[in-house]
Amino acid sequence: MERKLGVDFRPYVILGACNPAFAHRALTAERDIGLLLPCNVIVYADDTPGRSVIAAIDPVVVLGVTGRHDLQQLAEEVRSRLVRALSAVESEKPTRQSATA
Repeated sequence: MERKLGVDFRPYVILGACNPAFAHRALTAERDIGLLLPCNVIVYADDTPGRSVIAAIDPVVVLGVTGRHDLQQLAEEVRSRLVRALSAVESEKPTRQSATA
């Protein structure tokens, strides 16, 4: 933002975290689902110095908007992996994590 807009902003990173096998399963079921794939995880500096926030969207909620019940199991598998990954990071360093719907 600083380079493009000349605006100073806290450290903020958007990570692409798509699992190719899960993405393929979803895209095979619904080609346009790429618009909804819950692939991003964000990491940014908290207001408390020395702390970070890590957040990921809930794939069950996001994929639920399709109305495709056949994608429910896939969404739950992705959610489970995201929760495990966030929990592993939380146990490594003192951070605050959140899931956004």
